[in-house]
Amino acid sequence: MGATTKDERINLRLKQSAKQLLERAAGLEGKTVSKYILSSALASAENTIHEHEVMSLNVREAEAFYNALATPAEPNEKLAEAFEEYAQRVTSK
Repeated sequence: MGATTKDERINLRLKQSAKQLLERAAGLEGKTVSKYILSSALASAENTIHEHEVMSLNVREAEAFYNALATPAEPNEKLAEAFEEYAQRVTSK
């Protein structure tokens, strides 16, 4: 496995008190400030993505979701008209 090159950079400006806080926290974890900020930011990014992309359902909700997929509703008149209009307007190649 070859060495990977770090070629991306992010710069940020912050108040002295914020820098001191980050330095203190990094020191407590035995990390450099850069490594501390990177690990904290990556953990936060993963949590944010998880919150926005993962759906958790309880048993009742999961059953309702499954039933909706297994027995879809019949299209109403407006949807049938929309399908018909679409078929008239769009041609496939």
